[in-house]
Amino acid sequence: MAAVVAVVTIAFALVYTYQDKIIALFVTEANKHIKTKVEVGTISLSLLDKFPQVAVSLDKVNVVEAVPESAEPLAKLSKLYFTFSIWDVLRGKYNVNELYLEDGAIFVKVLKDGSVNYEIIKTDTTATANNDFAFNLEQIELNRVAIHYTDLKLNQAYEVDAHQLQAALAIDPEAIGIEAKGDATINTIKLSSGEYFKGKRVTLNAALAIDRINKSITLDPSVVNVENAAYEVAGRINFAETTELDLKLNGKNTSIQSLLSLLPQHITKEFNQYRSDGDVYFSGSVKGKISAKHNPEITFSFGCRNATFYHPDVKQRLEKLSFEGSFTNGTNQNASTSALVLKNLKGSLNNRTFTGNVSYKNFKNPTVAFDARGMVDVAYVLGLLQLKQVRSGSGLADVQIAFSGNFNEFKERPGNSTLHTSGDITLHNVSLHLADLPLPITGMYGNFMFKRNDVAVSNFKGKLGESDFALNGMFNNVMAWLLLKNQRLLVDADFSSYNLNFDQLLREELNTPASARESNSGYRLEVSPDIAFNLEASVRKMKFRRFKGENIKGAVTLRNQVITTPNISFNAMGGNFAVRGSIDARQRNHIKVSTASKINHMSVDSLFYVFENFNQDFILDRHLRGSLTANIISDVYLDNQLNPKTNLLEAEIEATVRNGQLINFAPMQKMSTFVKRSELANMRFSELHNNFYIQQRTIYIPEMDIRTNLSPLPSVSISGMHTFDQDMDYKIKMPLFQKRRPDKDAVFGVVAEDTDAGNSMLFLTLKGKENNFKLAYDDERVRAKIKDDLKQEGQEIKQILKGKKPVKKEKTVELEEGEYFDFN
Repeated sequence: MAAVVAVVTIAFALVYTYQDKIIALFVTEANKHIKTKVEVGTISLSLLDKFPQVAVSLDKVNVVEAVPESAEPLAKLSKLYFTFSIWDVLRGKYNVNELYLEDGAIFVKVLKDGSVNYEIIKTDTTATANNDFAFNLEQIELNRVAIHYTDLKLNQAYEVDAHQLQAALAIDPEAIGIEAKGDATINTIKLSSGEYFKGKRVTLNAALAIDRINKSITLDPSVVNVENAAYEVAGRINFAETTELDLKLNGKNTSIQSLLSLLPQHITKEFNQYRSDGDVYFSGSVKGKISAKHNPEITFSFGCRNATFYHPDVKQRLEKLSFEGSFTNGTNQNASTSALVLKNLKGSLNNRTFTGNVSYKNFKNPTVAFDARGMVDVAYVLGLLQLKQVRSGSGLADVQIAFSGNFNEFKERPGNSTLHTSGDITLHNVSLHLADLPLPITGMYGNFMFKRNDVAVSNFKGKLGESDFALNGMFNNVMAWLLLKNQRLLVDADFSSYNLNFDQLLREELNTPASARESNSGYRLEVSPDIAFNLEASVRKMKFRRFKGENIKGAVTLRNQVITTPNISFNAMGGNFAVRGSIDARQRNHIKVSTASKINHMSVDSLFYVFENFNQDFILDRHLRGSLTANIISDVYLDNQLNPKTNLLEAEIEATVRNGQLINFAPMQKMSTFVKRSELANMRFSELHNNFYIQQRTIYIPEMDIRTNLSPLPSVSISGMHTFDQDMDYKIKMPLFQKRRPDKDAVFGVVAEDTDAGNSMLFLTLKGKENNFKLAYDDERVRAKIKDDLKQEGQEIKQILKGKKPVKKEKTVELEEGEYFDFN
């Protein structure tokens, strides 16, 4: 033990003693070999860092690339070690045989003109050779070093994280022998537009010999482990002139996942999480010149027999899988002639067999073809595929379909001539719960027959929540709508339903995903710009809030987010409706509903009940009876949550009410001065006819006469306006009841009645809010009436003077000073 301590102590003493000399020799010799700028933080000598070797330690190293006028780095490293034996210190001659690169990055480039950035070693140093210090590397080791290789000439890029890589070197004038081993992570390999091996853990164990005379590399059978798969690589590389490859690869312990790792990332990214068990085979070759003008010929053959394909997080499995696969980069050895083919594909899903074939040709301008046949268990397939768009499903789908087409051509000309589909899919009690639609779609049956870009639909029926549907017709432009952006699906079909529940269909929490909702208690209406339809509709029952309609029939069209109908008819509220109009949803929060409606024999009280008394409390459904016939022209504006924009509402209503009743209406009770309360409690009228106008949140009511069943009040004339803020301003004219006041001249005898005199009229106003209104005498109208009567009397006098009989006139009651009607 004492001897070991003594040796170590002597070693430390020697290193400390000769430290400055060794560093000076190292710097001098390094400057002879390196022709580019090297920046170093500190240089020191260490016996501990790489014990038992003595190490020249360089901290914070920046090696500038060998490109004229460039300051970009070739390497940036936290530590760089050059090591030699402790005995070299005793001899005074230093032979550097190991190099360590730690914690940093190396940036290797091939520029567009073919020049490189890594030629930093001087080619001839013999003239200034120093026999006291020499570089004879036997081993290079990389620890935690990122390697970036960029070939601008070939449009290639490699990014590798070397966790620990060791290379043993045997160098002589004619050959270099290298034995390399270690592990790394390939972040990406980019070849032209393709991306390979993304995020793959690799273990290397290789042996190769470099012939410095003939400029060739012979690769002995070496093993490269990619994830859990092993590939044996062997062959030859000649680099005398144009680089030429002749390599063979054979898979060992391969899986479907390891096969997918060899393909471009954009093709396989959807399947990265899947695993496989079973007999999977792989072999291939890379042969030919590689340069800016040439690519080698690449061919792979692969397949599986009786394999299992599955997602590790779910129980569903694709079993008894077999297929024969091949890949080639084709006659021109580029992306345009590359092809991936899977043929004789067979397997079992939940004990249900399927067959198919797949081909993907021309990776630059892809043409895809596939065919599939089998009875598919929907729940089982969805569980295997783990689609984000579909949460769950059930039922069976009988699939017999073929597809082929070029995507770019189809994108430019999405017509029938650029895409070919055939076959059909038949649904058997299929249900789906979609991520973007909380309302479930259940009980779907029907047949979909594919022909090019269109699908013929037969007996397609199912339920959306409580609403059922049945469709027969054509779905046009289906494939373009599914595969491309901004393409429109056109449905031309007959639509029928027994029940449509718009309380569900329009409820935001049931038609909008939680992340996109604006409220959890309202409605939401949005019309997709990518859907159009022509429907002949027949609906037995329809419900929305209090509205219930029956026997709805007519044509409905959707174009450019505008729904139109020329002739919808239905029964509701004891009568029947005929409607034409449109719903314009092009502006998301400014939906315009324009309609022209004809209503026949509808119950007035039901109308008020269904429309929730039109959001007012002045006259309610319990106050009214009668049969309404009307013509209505209206423009209604809503936001996308179906809240009305009442300031924009406009309507013209021509209405007739027959056999009407006004029951226990509070303002009528105010007239008990003239009519008994018991009679006012149920005022009947045979017919009411008028035109009503709605504009700027106000209902305008022109003057109308109402003939009643009350003998003291046989008719009433009403006009005025009623705002949506429940401000009322009504004018009422009614005959003064027949019981007369005593004539003040009767004390002198009987006063004869004027048989030519007309009925006296009473003019009133009703103003205020619904719950705070006042019925008062209308001074203004009385004065206007007196003025008109005086003018009329002047005309009559002229007529009398001409010998003509005067026309009977209407009397107006004028209160004398001190007289008033108390209506309160």
